[in-house]
Amino acid sequence: MTDLMHGRAVIALVICAVLWSSGGLLIKLLPLSPLAIAGLRSVIAASVMFAWTRRQGPLRPTWSGAQIGSIISYMFTVVLFVWATKTTTAANAILLQYTAPIWVALLSAVITRERLQRTDVIVVCCVMAGMIVFFLDALSPGALLGNILAIASGIAFAGVALFMRAQRGESNTESIILGNVLTTIVCLPLAGGIPAPSWDWIGPLLALGILQLGISYLLYSWALAHVTALEAVLITVLEPLLNPLWVVLAIGEVPAPMSIIGGAIVLLAVIWGQFSRRTSF
Repeated sequence: MTDLMHGRAVIALVICAVLWSSGGLLIKLLPLSPLAIAGLRSVIAASVMFAWTRRQGPLRPTWSGAQIGSIISYMFTVVLFVWATKTTTAANAILLQYTAPIWVALLSAVITRERLQRTDVIVVCCVMAGMIVFFLDALSPGALLGNILAIASGIAFAGVALFMRAQRGESNTESIILGNVLTTIVCLPLAGGIPAPSWDWIGPLLALGILQLGISYLLYSWALAHVTALEAVLITVLEPLLNPLWVVLAIGEVPAPMSIIGGAIVLLAVIWGQFSRRTSF
């Protein structure tokens, strides 16, 4: 990977984190069931992504083992995260989903054949320590089902990064589109009743489908061809750190001092990891 393309991929992943960070607040605002949110959001996202990719010609899925793995992992990621966010606190759901760097570190040697550097191990440990400190005041012990779903979402999110990285940039966007199609097929028949159209929920749903899922994953699928799977997860760990900012803007709730300290640990770890990787060549 060239320095220029790697730098652009890092920027794309930062934008992804910003777009993804709106998910918790928007999901909480929607008066719909988790399966309805996941299914409808994926319909919109798949439409946005299909419209964009048609400019480059018809879809050409490879149906490789890595692609099938990424499709299934994606479906579980988006469904489990919506379900967890509706079942437990947003802080719990985000923190537990972002155990993903641990699963990536453990599985990357098997799935992507990428050896971990000592820097990677140090960054993973620092990120997870920072995440724990960040949510120390907010992590509540209840909602066991939601917490389990959030952990499962983190494992699935690691699978997305690993399997898409294993594709080496081949048919990545098709994997995400097909993942959204699979999510729609699985969720909507089981979603139950959907209320009459109202801008109270159509507006947030469109934002979820177009920005938070559609455009963000177009960027994500492209970026994964130019960064390692672990880098992809570590950079997008900025997502849960941005969520309190939207809370401050929406309801005026200021993060606790421990949250600020934890956020600083994560940011410094990610920046140090990027700098160390660049200077090691």
